[in-house]
Amino acid sequence: MPTNKQRREQAQRRLQRQLERREQLARKRRRNLLIGVTVLAVLAVVGAFFVITGLADDDSDTSAAPSSSSTPSASAAPAGQTTVAGPCTYTTDGTASAGVAVTPPSGEIATTGTLALTMATNFGDIGLALDQATAPCAAASFAALSQQGYFDNTPCHRETDSDSLKVLQCGDPGGTGTGGPGYTFPTQVTGSETYPRGTVAMANSGSGTDGSQFFLVFGDSTLPPNYTVVGRVDDAGLAVLDTIAANGNDGSNGAGDGAPTQPVTITAMTPAA
Repeated sequence: MPTNKQRREQAQRRLQRQLERREQLARKRRRNLLIGVTVLAVLAVVGAFFVITGLADDDSDTSAAPSSSSTPSASAAPAGQTTVAGPCTYTTDGTASAGVAVTPPSGEIATTGTLALTMATNFGDIGLALDQATAPCAAASFAALSQQGYFDNTPCHRETDSDSLKVLQCGDPGGTGTGGPGYTFPTQVTGSETYPRGTVAMANSGSGTDGSQFFLVFGDSTLPPNYTVVGRVDDAGLAVLDTIAANGNDGSNGAGDGAPTQPVTITAMTPAA
């Protein structure tokens, strides 16, 4: 039979063990709480980063250099599908201007020679000579879009005649300046591009977002070398551009920048005869 003293000592040991277990459980709860708070804090920081990055990416000044961005359309192909044609990669972006969905170039891409197109407008024909050697991806896209009638009966939505930028911008069937063909392709620049009178170049909303919008330079323009130079306007086309430029714009994007005062429509884009 244990004595009273032994029973008291056993009880004290049990109590000590219970207290130790309680302290262990308390430490574990505190540790788990700390981990949970840390994880939430990390997620909050990461979330804030992506929110800030998203806002920064969406920030653009439409009154400055030629730019384009796409708006969603239910008729567009799902985003992320990629077509690789020769040296070019075309990626569908889940958007298409004015519900017009088209197929990007496929098969062999010409990397030499010149693609001659006639851009017929309500002011007259503008001849385009596209350089397939220096800008094969853009030239092939022009050819594919022209063959599918993408440019037919579409507006040139912007005319700019400031001291440093003199361009007519076209290529968005919706006429808002936010539309594209439902795919994008890499910007092809070397960093030494200039934009003198007669240049044909691709508009974009950042490197790698070339689509269908392009601009025709009717006066020497100062721009960073961020825009694919795809070709040249012929002399007869420059005379047409001069007529369009003389009509001015409505200033809707600021002084000297807006929609052409006299609407400009591409009636057809076809191979030159």
